Amino acid sequence: MNAVHFPEILKKCKRGPQVVLPKDIGVIVAYSGIGKNSMVVDAGTGSGWLAIFLANIAKHVTSYEWRVEFADIAEKNAKRAGVSESLEIKRKSVFEGIDEQEVDLVTLDLADSDKVVPHAFAALRKGGMVFGYLPHVEQARRFFEACTVAGFTEIQMTECIMRDYLVREAGVRPENTGLTHTAYLVFGKRK
Repeated sequence: MNAVHFPEILKKCKRGPQVVLPKDIGVIVAYSGIGKNSMVVDAGTGSGWLAIFLANIAKHVTSYEWRVEFADIAEKNAKRAGVSESLEIKRKSVFEGIDEQEVDLVTLDLADSDKVVPHAFAALRKGGMVFGYLPHVEQARRFFEACTVAGFTEIQMTECIMRDYLVREAGVRPENTGLTHTAYLVFGKRK
């Protein structure tokens, strides 16, 4: 994915740890339906890209990050992006629980996120969604199964693959290189 096509809000941000890319953020926003009145909890802040993009849309985002150096990067990125008022970086392990209640969306982008699914269920309002960003299919399966056990419905596992095309007078064809797999995306809805 060409950085030229990144939204301006993310072009202002620095990369530290791995980030969720715009192609996947778009799917999260579309599937969750978050908007200007939404309350969101994000965990595994990293560089803060997902939290920042969500804070640009939602009423408020609380993002959990236990690693101080990552939380510092995310806070600086939030200032650069102009979303500090709607984004709180909480220096706490989400494995200890989620403090917020009646939220619309919980996003989990961290190792062993399947262990946080019960906390996400408890934090969500009825009709709210959990989302897992999982690089390996084994992690995605564990997350999917944890959603089933927790009582989520409408559970779906998907992947977003983008393919750029070379457009020339001689003909149009797919580029030789591109960004295909970044992560599996698992969604579940609290009924």
